[in-house]
Amino acid sequence: MAIDRKQRHFSFEFFPPKNEKGEERLSKTVDKLAPLGPDFVSVTFGAGGSTRERTFATVDRIQSRASLEAVPHLSCIGSRKEDIHEILQRYRDAGIRRIVALRGDVPEDEEAFKEGGFRYANELVGYIKEFGGFQINVACYPEFHPETPDPQTDMENFVRKVKAGADNAITQYFFNNAAYYRFVEDVQRMGVDVPIIVGLMPISNFAQIDRFSQMCGADIPRWIRLRMEAYGDDTKSQQELGIEIATRQAEELLANGAPGIHFYTLNRAEATRRVWQNLGLGERAEASAGAA
Repeated sequence: MAIDRKQRHFSFEFFPPKNEKGEERLSKTVDKLAPLGPDFVSVTFGAGGSTRERTFATVDRIQSRASLEAVPHLSCIGSRKEDIHEILQRYRDAGIRRIVALRGDVPEDEEAFKEGGFRYANELVGYIKEFGGFQINVACYPEFHPETPDPQTDMENFVRKVKAGADNAITQYFFNNAAYYRFVEDVQRMGVDVPIIVGLMPISNFAQIDRFSQMCGADIPRWIRLRMEAYGDDTKSQQELGIEIATRQAEELLANGAPGIHFYTLNRAEATRRVWQNLGLGERAEASAGAA
């Protein structure tokens, strides 16, 4: 399947490495994925700024290593407005043009809401909008945030972020496309008019994704669980099936009007690159030639 990249958005997500081995792995991953020419690559940010400096360093490393636009995540939990202002100024000075604005996970071992800080992502979005100079991406949950009391409340929270100034949204990963279609329809009826980009997680290690899914509330369909569990510890076979599932999922979503795909890479290149190739997205030279 060949996808026309015009008017579509394709991006990758990385996380800051914790040690030298992780830095080496990320560098190799960036080298392998950079030729694909994504619109940007995002870099995650820990709760309460626990990886703040590593996020800065990773953004700098990616932009110096490859001609990619690196987009930092920014979470507001555990930060004062003065802290956020300082971070935004630092990014503006570095030429960063986009931010992924998030509430962030509430740490269990420290006070989450500092005096003079933000409680919700829509407050952070509004502050960034007022600061000026950034395109603002926000998160959404087609299967709903694990902390939400009910679906309506979660959608209302998302609408508040959009109305505060978000330019587009990136979903949490999901495996049930019907949940995405319904979510988009529902929030559009509530006045949302920004692109809602699909977050895609190709499964390479099922045990790992199962743990992530329990934390973030992503539902793993029974047929996927049974197929993956049948492979036991054979992660190579799990990855092959995961690539097939992710490819078919992305094909259907794009065919039905999804504005783009954001790949959760887990700092590894193989699955993302294979799905990309299966979709016929081409590499940077081809994309540039098509746009000329």
